[in-house]
Amino acid sequence: MLSGKRILDLSWVLGGPFAGQLLAQLGAEVIKVEALDGDYARRVPPVLDSGDTPFFLSVNRGKQSIALDLKSPAGKQALDDLVRESDAVIYGFAPSVPKRLGLDFETLSAINPRIVVGQLIGLHDQGEWADAPAFDLMLQAMSGVMSITGEEGGKPVRFGYQAADLVGGLYLALGTAAALSKVQTTGKGEQVQVSLFDAQIAMLTWQAQGWLTGGPLPRATGARHAMIAPSDIYLAKDGKWLALAPTGEPFWRKLCETIGRPDLPEDARFSTGAGRIENIEALTRALGDAIATRNSDEWLEIFKQARVPAALVHNVEEALAHPLTAARQMVEDVPRPGSADAVKLLGNPFKFADMPDLPYPPAFAHDTADVLQRVAGYSREKVEELARTGAIRVAGTAAGNTSTTATKSATENAAA
Repeated sequence: MLSGKRILDLSWVLGGPFAGQLLAQLGAEVIKVEALDGDYARRVPPVLDSGDTPFFLSVNRGKQSIALDLKSPAGKQALDDLVRESDAVIYGFAPSVPKRLGLDFETLSAINPRIVVGQLIGLHDQGEWADAPAFDLMLQAMSGVMSITGEEGGKPVRFGYQAADLVGGLYLALGTAAALSKVQTTGKGEQVQVSLFDAQIAMLTWQAQGWLTGGPLPRATGARHAMIAPSDIYLAKDGKWLALAPTGEPFWRKLCETIGRPDLPEDARFSTGAGRIENIEALTRALGDAIATRNSDEWLEIFKQARVPAALVHNVEEALAHPLTAARQMVEDVPRPGSADAVKLLGNPFKFADMPDLPYPPAFAHDTADVLQRVAGYSREKVEELARTGAIRVAGTAAGNTSTTATKSATENAAA
């Protein structure tokens, strides 16, 4: 897919690194460029006995790690030398930072006319929004997503995962991959900008379109679908929740037959899709009473035999242990370097021939010397000199530098 493409990933924390990992899962060589004190994600609790954090492990598999001081002339020159030999650069700086650090598209394309620059920002690159902080919860709130999440009439609720950061990263990876394809045709580099705010607005899809074309204001409806009924969760006799989504008349009738209520489709209140929405509370009571008569495992077997769309509401442990998760290779045992142990990590959602075998996420600055020698053509002596002067950090030196330069570098690396 992206085999042979080299990506410099200057992002940190979650959204940008998620994009970088997706590009690695598509086959690209991804070099993680960290500040001298390392990606903040390496310090997000809990910290495991190995020194790793689950947060960092989750979005940095398949990468190499180098550490550069981009505010030093020698560190910036090292990056420029890598840009010359790379296909794309991705980052999540605040909009004003790239120009100041010489990382904007105009500067990088002067070094490499074929370079792709993928930029993840929080809100906008102009006006009052340009340097405003933008964190996941803020984006979910601003975009309207929280207003349609949670129980009807209840307190607004955020997604159970970082929807703004991760969706933004997904769009960044998609845009970067598309730009790389364009370069193959035109020979010219391209700039792609993704706003976390834009990405959340885009994900509103039919809810937003319904409102824009004169429909009702979307609202939170819990697990219930706002436009299709029945589509909800129901409590079984054993206290477990079942999700039922019999979309379409054939599935609706099959459900009613299966639960012993063939009369429901003949009831004038429930005979049409619109009627079921209009009388949703009565429908929910009828279905809930029926589902409450059996245990969840009994219902699942009955629904499986009848091909009624149904699923148990799993917790995360149950989902990761599900046979389908194993069948899709979505949890893998990955050897941890320097240890006889293997660590369970999430697998690759892209399935294609010659899928890359992604190694364990990199130790801080583990690959600085190798990358600068192999990619930029530096001598071992030059690498050692850069390390002595503090322009780079190499394997074996600790992260956590608290000097003014390192602290300012970490601050400017913050996702917008």
